[in-house]
Amino acid sequence: MGEKIAAGSFDLSDRQRYRRKLQECLTGLERLLADKRFDRPRNLVGLEIELNLAGADGMPRMMNAEVLERIASHDFQTELGMFNLEVNIAPHRLGGRVFDQLAEELRTGLAYAHRKAQEVDAGIVMIGILPTLSQDDLVSQNLSDVDRYRLLNDEIVAARGEDFTLDIEGVERLSCTASSIVPESACTSVQLHLQVTPERFADVWNAAQAIAAVQIAVGANAPFLFGRELWRESRPPLFTQATDTRPPELQAQGVRPRTWFGERWVTSAYELFEENVRYFPALLPICEDEEPLRVLDEGGVPALRELVLHNGTVYRWNRPVYGVVDGVPHLRVENRVLPAGPTVDDVLANAAFYYGLVRALAEDARPVWRRLPFEDAAANFDAACRYGIDAELRWPRPGRGGGVTTVPAVKLVRDELLPLAAAGLDAWGVERSDRERYLGIIEQRCRRKVNGASWQVETFHRALEAGLGREAALAATTRQYCRLMRQGNPVHTWPTGFPGRPDAQLES
Repeated sequence: MGEKIAAGSFDLSDRQRYRRKLQECLTGLERLLADKRFDRPRNLVGLEIELNLAGADGMPRMMNAEVLERIASHDFQTELGMFNLEVNIAPHRLGGRVFDQLAEELRTGLAYAHRKAQEVDAGIVMIGILPTLSQDDLVSQNLSDVDRYRLLNDEIVAARGEDFTLDIEGVERLSCTASSIVPESACTSVQLHLQVTPERFADVWNAAQAIAAVQIAVGANAPFLFGRELWRESRPPLFTQATDTRPPELQAQGVRPRTWFGERWVTSAYELFEENVRYFPALLPICEDEEPLRVLDEGGVPALRELVLHNGTVYRWNRPVYGVVDGVPHLRVENRVLPAGPTVDDVLANAAFYYGLVRALAEDARPVWRRLPFEDAAANFDAACRYGIDAELRWPRPGRGGGVTTVPAVKLVRDELLPLAAAGLDAWGVERSDRERYLGIIEQRCRRKVNGASWQVETFHRALEAGLGREAALAATTRQYCRLMRQGNPVHTWPTGFPGRPDAQLES
């Protein structure tokens, strides 16, 4: 979806031609896989972080165009809502002190962006959902002025044919409607990329699916939306509902949503691309001039642009990615599970945990996906979103006895998964100091049962107890979050009490 798309309308012939082109792309992908044309992994990691803009008062600022103009860097790009930005970090080789290197680059880039944002009374905030967002903020007038977003919005709205229903029941219940996809922009996330060979793709994707719930449990950071306390990680239900092209009748028939955990373990990357084509109608049927099969016949490598574009409109939490660099095709797993923030150290701790754990599980002689029913993995994801660090998850029993048991997420991470993640980082060649620093942050979150979501909720309730009204408490929580985020210490070390006058620290 990063490609520039000219706004326009589509007719029936466009959709028929696009469907034919998708089938040609699938055939081309199948031939590339059969001919073993893919690049070997270069052990490169990619990192994208979606960001919010908020003022010193903690309220959202609808001015990404002005901020981007001042930042003037290709590393920073627009996102769906006018209060959103995205920062892209150049790929790094996974090894050595890569996480410290990434942390330094992120701190430098974000500090620069924040200084530029302050010139227009805004600031950069890394958080899953900005607590001060209101329904009035997430309206079509606040969609970024970019053709591809407006076209995507128009097509999803047309496919649905009626307002979107947002109905999330958590600690409190939110029930409202929206006339556009702009509520999706409230969800700001971290995307982690890992290039893999076709032979290893299924193992890595299955491993990533199996641990998605664990990632959410330790990393949840989005407990509020429109003034309501919902799930500890409210992004997944919000994203699902805000992009749902299905009216209630299609939902009742079991038609799959475009934001989707999946329904089975896979044996190849091709299966996921083929499922996306088979299950989901095109939203943006834009055809390129390239004839992929002719390109292959002539010894070239096709870009498969129609397939890539369509794949970008199916929002799997672990997405297959096809790309071509220097004339050589490659495959990546894009992990889209994590919320942004709270700090750079927290983001890199989440990344280290993911890259280490996915490697260890993908190479395990007894793969977890052969011992854990997919239905349990999907249920785990739902439980982790609802309860965050307090979630209990289904997981294969240790040892050779077999079977599945229920275990607190923090116990599972500390006793079983952190040692695996450490072994995985060792296999990548990550230096011990990096491994211990960033996995140590995950361990301390589990020991203290604190992550971004639990801190936000605790701080919000302390503010209420101090006598603040609900909106003031959310704004005060956001201001305190921003202050501590900029200090940079991991969230498990953040204070929630307020010395002196109960709300004094909130107001600073």
